Amino acid sequence: MSALTLRYAHAFASVAASNHLDSNAAQQQLRDFSETLADSHELREVLMNPSIVNEQKLKILDAIVSRIGMIPQVRNFLAVIMNHQRLAELDEIITEYHEIADEQSGLAEAEITSARPLNNEDRVELEAQVAKVAGGRVRATYREDAALLGGAVVRIGSTVYDGSLRGQFQQLKRKLVNA
Repeated sequence: MSALTLRYAHAFASVAASNHLDSNAAQQQLRDFSETLADSHELREVLMNPSIVNEQKLKILDAIVSRIGMIPQVRNFLAVIMNHQRLAELDEIITEYHEIADEQSGLAEAEITSARPLNNEDRVELEAQVAKVAGGRVRATYREDAALLGGAVVRIGSTVYDGSLRGQFQQLKRKLVNA
């Protein structure tokens, strides 16, 4: 991600926070617009064409906004992005904003890899333990890896917590080799 996309994401996060916007709704509207833009070659041609005057582009944006009932701050943000000819970076800006909004709300992303499928009860219990370690709420994504043999590996950001049997066996092997 570039410093420029980060700057736009921080700017929108600041606007969203100061206006007490629902972060999830704002993110969804940004994603919806981005998907609409990606799905329509004609819309991209018009909105990303520097030879078309900005007033024309704003009329098109406002037509889209009126149809989907977009939050005014989201509309204004898209207008700024469009005016500065940064629609090509919109997906990156949305990704950055998503991370900033999660951080501001105390939500951490956790990737949990287990040796076997986990039932809902196990997931709830594991997420509660991960939330304690993370110091807040977590959004967990799950994967399976039979090579773990048992237990789980949790990744929060760049930190990995290995509670798998494979990890414990590897630790025991290192201790025995070093002894």
